[in-house]
Amino acid sequence: MRSTRATAAVERLKERSGNDGYAMVRNADESFYLVDHSGAAPVKLCERMALDEFVAFVKAYGPQTPRRQTKSDIAFEKQLIKK
Repeated sequence: MRSTRATAAVERLKERSGNDGYAMVRNADESFYLVDHSGAAPVKLCERMALDEFVAFVKAYGPQTPRRQTKSDIAFEKQLIKK
């Protein structure tokens, strides 16, 4: 099933936002769109998109988690700034 990436992206969005009302709709022509069911009536959040476009949209939608950095990552970035 090709929609596994899209499903995983929607699940990550639910975790990031705390809203379990987000859902993915898959059409017969293999296009996807995002719906919010948290209100009284479902709200369509985007137009139909291909799989890759949909996954990119869902990743960018909603609150973002900060990138984890190790001490060595921070030190490396400081060295890049110095040069």
